[in-house]
Amino acid sequence: MDLFVRCQKPLSVSEIVAELGWPRSSAFNIVETMVEYDFLYQPKARGGYYPTSKWLHMGQTLVGAQPIPLSVHQLLERLARETGETLFLVRAEGSSAVFEDVVESSADIRFIANVGQRLPIHVTAGGRAILAQYPQSEVEAVLKRIRYQKYEKDTFMTPESVTQEIERGTGRGWHINMAIYAPGVAGVAVPFNLEGRRTALALGGPESRIGSRIDELGELLQKAVAEFHQQNPARRA
Repeated sequence: MDLFVRCQKPLSVSEIVAELGWPRSSAFNIVETMVEYDFLYQPKARGGYYPTSKWLHMGQTLVGAQPIPLSVHQLLERLARETGETLFLVRAEGSSAVFEDVVESSADIRFIANVGQRLPIHVTAGGRAILAQYPQSEVEAVLKRIRYQKYEKDTFMTPESVTQEIERGTGRGWHINMAIYAPGVAGVAVPFNLEGRRTALALGGPESRIGSRIDELGELLQKAVAEFHQQNPARRA
């Protein structure tokens, strides 16, 4: 499917072989099977194969059943439109912050993130926004397991420095990252208690574009979460 998304046109078996490097016989058998099960069709005789609408219907079914509520994804989409930046939902797995849902900016220069991508929890705004929801004993346990190293900046090299930054972020209402993990990349995040799950709503973009607006964007995210819980009280623990 990624191949068709990339090419956006019907493809012959020969083109599929050339793009994917599959043996011709295997590619032919796979295409034949996908035609049989109504996943591919030929818009024109001998004009190549293209995905059927069955993929769309299956995708819509999956979206409706996904663990992330559609209302949360729509919140990310709205904020991405309003800010022009990339929005993402972050969860914790051990000492990592994991991107659970992403809506990328349409700008040519943007923060690029992928669902499932993992980053160190202590050097990301989203990670610290999650840690801010932990009891102190749990924060200490997580920070003890981290192997501290310098990334773009050597800002957070001890548990104490991370704890102090979490407290600063909690005081202002949002957590920030100014090119600490990657050069030229800034981020801001707020805690997002979602059905009892401690997640974070985060925004990322070029430091040159959002650095001077970081507090404005943090306040926007904070208000968006408050409004979301008012409109969707069942989504809050």
